[in-house]
Amino acid sequence: MSDLFSSAGLETEAPRPLADRLRPQTLEDVVGQDHVLGPEGPLGRMLAQGRLSSLILWGPPGVGKTTIARLLAEKAGLEFDAISAVFSGVADLKKAFERARARRQAGRGTLLFVDEIHRFNRAQQDGFLPVAEEGIITLVGATTENPSFELNAALLSRCQVMVLKRLDAEALDKLLRRAEAEEGTTLPLTEDAREGLIAMADGDGRYMLNLAEELIALKPDAPLDLKDLSSVLQKRAPVYDKDREEHYNLISALHKSVRGSDPDAALYWLARMLSAGEDPLYLARRIVRMANEEIGLADPGAVHAALAAKDVYEFLGSPEGDLALAQAVVHIACAPKSNAVYAAWKAALRTAKGTGSLMPPAHILNAPTQLMKEVGYGQGYEYDHDVEGGVSGQNYFPTEMGKPPTFYEPKPQGREAALLERLERFRAVRAERAKRGD
Repeated sequence: MSDLFSSAGLETEAPRPLADRLRPQTLEDVVGQDHVLGPEGPLGRMLAQGRLSSLILWGPPGVGKTTIARLLAEKAGLEFDAISAVFSGVADLKKAFERARARRQAGRGTLLFVDEIHRFNRAQQDGFLPVAEEGIITLVGATTENPSFELNAALLSRCQVMVLKRLDAEALDKLLRRAEAEEGTTLPLTEDAREGLIAMADGDGRYMLNLAEELIALKPDAPLDLKDLSSVLQKRAPVYDKDREEHYNLISALHKSVRGSDPDAALYWLARMLSAGEDPLYLARRIVRMANEEIGLADPGAVHAALAAKDVYEFLGSPEGDLALAQAVVHIACAPKSNAVYAAWKAALRTAKGTGSLMPPAHILNAPTQLMKEVGYGQGYEYDHDVEGGVSGQNYFPTEMGKPPTFYEPKPQGREAALLERLERFRAVRAERAKRGD
């Protein structure tokens, strides 16, 4: 049969992609995951002790989750059985469990690899519990999503979560050298273009090997520089999902960079989110929130700058309006910081919820009727504008609360420094009056 194929100019096997041909054959060949697979890593120690528990492999695309699962099965002497949650349902799970039971009866164990395990619903995830507990399968699930949010607590309690890292430049360069050795050639790139290719991969080894295969097939007359590389290859879109963990990670990084008064880092995270397709008006809302939470009265103009940026963006749109968001981010990152109003508001809310329906003191109650005046409403109230210094020092909290609480503590910086000085004077007047018992 093979002679018939050869005589017709055909191969008996379909050509295999470079990434598949370079798939590691041993755990030692896996790059970039030594923190998990090395002798001191959790999987390395587990295998050295001759055991393998159920696992969740959590990491970005193209870092070797499927390959690691297959090699773990081989190392542990287990049959490798793989299903994908994208294409499988309850019937497929039952068949996989039946195959594992049959192997168990024949004295062989099964490593069941479940790709995209987070795609299974809660009930389907619960289906793994009894077969894993009975030892019928050793479950290895792979996910690109945070297991804390996407997997049942019951399933997580029976599995160890192994966090796989995106491949760094060193690991990706090692893969490129393997690709060159496999193909018996050197990538037709200048040094800068080679670094650019690694950057294009954005930590995804499989994607980078696919790009390398394209370049080798291209066979240019001269090595490509960085500009040529950008014109012949499509850069990988950043890993970003506006309703998943990456979204929350990046907005957290932006917010904390602003809080830490680092305008450069804040601009970087803003640019990352905008270039990944984040809704600019979502970012505008968050910038307004930051101005209130992190700056407050230390720079009252910050919230106005943030609101103006929102208005400018709505008027201009992208890309011109993006600059307004960048300007607001730099403003609030460089502004003096104070969370005093934010902290005061939270404390006031706690106290208000805890004191129920206490009435204001009688002297600050309105008395629009004669009856109200007769029962003491408004009696003894002092009009602060008529008092020397403009502050009477009267108590404005419910009498039952005793000593008035202090919520707002201005920071001694920015505009709040002057407020601190004024409040200290006002509070001294109140303290003196309370001491006199007025």
